[in-house]
Amino acid sequence: MNIFIGIFSLYLLWLLVKALNMQLLSSILGQVIGVGVIALIIVFQQEIRRFLLIISTRYITNRKFSLENLFSFGNNKTSTIDINSIVNACSNMSAFKTGALIVISKKSDLMSFIKTGDTINADTSSRLLESIFFKNSPLHDGAAIIKNDKIIAARCVLPITERIDLPPQFGMRHRAAIGIAEKTDTVVIIVSEETGAISFAKHDDIETNIGPNRLRQLLENEFID
Repeated sequence: MNIFIGIFSLYLLWLLVKALNMQLLSSILGQVIGVGVIALIIVFQQEIRRFLLIISTRYITNRKFSLENLFSFGNNKTSTIDINSIVNACSNMSAFKTGALIVISKKSDLMSFIKTGDTINADTSSRLLESIFFKNSPLHDGAAIIKNDKIIAARCVLPITERIDLPPQFGMRHRAAIGIAEKTDTVVIIVSEETGAISFAKHDDIETNIGPNRLRQLLENEFID
């Protein structure tokens, strides 16, 4: 906000100088503003990228008319998943307090996040999910990404949310889950390693301490027409 106020003040000064017909100073300020815009794009490239990503995934892809829909010839469908396997795996991991972070994509390819982990590309199964998040497994530290009933990758690194209003008991798994849910069309399941509680994140909302039946209901609402 302070940076924005500074830029706006500089712009008002430039308008004042132009109105007073101070050509030399007006030319200098005009050059400064022109270079400043480029500098801001460079400095805030991550924030700009995040903003455009939010706009494209949350609004554009959710509209019936979009470039994707125009050229997909009806094939742009929501991902299908094996709900039973996911619910059973989460229920078992909850019972044994095995920490887990499962990202399920609806339409986004998530390639920028998949590349940070190890490619698996295997059919979704409860045994495989439990093996991935077993505490001695080399793949347990990070997120597993599921799309179209395939576990695409594991040990993936997710962006951490910048929200400061979250409960203090939320650890890095919960913050990473909210971080990617804010930016994409994914839903995220978290199993707490400390309590075994299951949570479900979508957009900027998270529902905590849910049981297997509630988890199944939430997944059916998202992936079954």
